[in-house]
Amino acid sequence: MPGTLRRADRVTAIVDRLGSQGSVQVDALAAEFAVSAATIRRDLQSLEDQNLLRRNHGGAVAVNLGAELPVRYRIGQRRDQKRAIAKAAAARLPHGRLMLGLTGGTTTHMVSRLLANRYDLAVVTNALNIAAELSARPRTRVLTTGGLTRSQSFELVGPIAEQVLAGFDLDVAVVGVDGITAAHGLTTHDRLEAATNAVMIRQARRVIVVADASKIGRAWSARICPLGDVDELVTHRSADSAALDAIRARGVEVVLAA
Repeated sequence: MPGTLRRADRVTAIVDRLGSQGSVQVDALAAEFAVSAATIRRDLQSLEDQNLLRRNHGGAVAVNLGAELPVRYRIGQRRDQKRAIAKAAAARLPHGRLMLGLTGGTTTHMVSRLLANRYDLAVVTNALNIAAELSARPRTRVLTTGGLTRSQSFELVGPIAEQVLAGFDLDVAVVGVDGITAAHGLTTHDRLEAATNAVMIRQARRVIVVADASKIGRAWSARICPLGDVDELVTHRSADSAALDAIRARGVEVVLAA
């Protein structure tokens, strides 16, 4: 990989190596990414500070890879998949006046970018990065919640965010998740985030879930809602077919992005 690889993408690649190999070596990573050993050590230190690895002599070993990777690192994962999913989801939104809810997430953020030129759109979001993205677009009305900031996802969560969301009547909610299965429904890492997103879902007449293939068939500890609250799932065609069949059997329309 070129030495100009962005730090976020490089750190994401390191986490992926840890997930598949269990350990990494400083010298090998420095050669692979064409950066100095000192740069790799700083990357490893940053990940150790987030309890995602434990450094040792010459490298690091995996720790707590079930933890949620911060959004600034996740944005580089499966980028082409997410772009295709976002495009497919945006194309399914109705034309004309629309009150749209957007939760946080890397794929929902991509959806927001595709909607930036719509003049008939009002977006309700608890995601600071999405609000910042759309606030620079004068055609789009943006409404945000207050609440407790989650640094992992740039979302505002908790009772204040829930109270604000409960006051909106949404035409469509586009929801990002960390996992979706037939048995567990929609899940994520954080209980406060799950509760806040559940309120947005309840306030929407139509719910579209956007999730890359890695989220299909996976469940985490914090449940957002059952599949009965979901109308559509937009994912990638590489997602596990058996898991998708089980989701379809629960009455969810599944759209596969190429």
